[in-house]
Amino acid sequence: GSEMCIRDRNKHLSFLANVGSVSPYVGLLGTVWGVMDAFGAMSTASSASLQALAPGVSGALLTTVSALVVAIPAVFGYNYLLQNTKIAIIELENFASTMSDRIELEARKMD
Repeated sequence: GSEMCIRDRNKHLSFLANVGSVSPYVGLLGTVWGVMDAFGAMSTASSASLQALAPGVSGALLTTVSALVVAIPAVFGYNYLLQNTKIAIIELENFASTMSDRIELEARKMD
């Protein structure tokens, strides 16, 4: 059917957890790198101006936004899959318990 098996869900959960937790750090790294690059470019310029600083800061902020655009949906997807997996496990446990009870009742009837 269209339902993912629990093993597939666990693979997706692991991937989304990694993406959701690593992406902000990648964004932060890009931000720091971009700001350092902007200040480095400004130090070689003849005068400190907004025109010298703007491209590097713009790139740094773009990196931050890109990382957040990746991380936020990954965290929502992770939480969605985690909740659905917990529900599926509870349903499987309930089914197994019901089956076990029925088998035991049938075995007692046969004795």
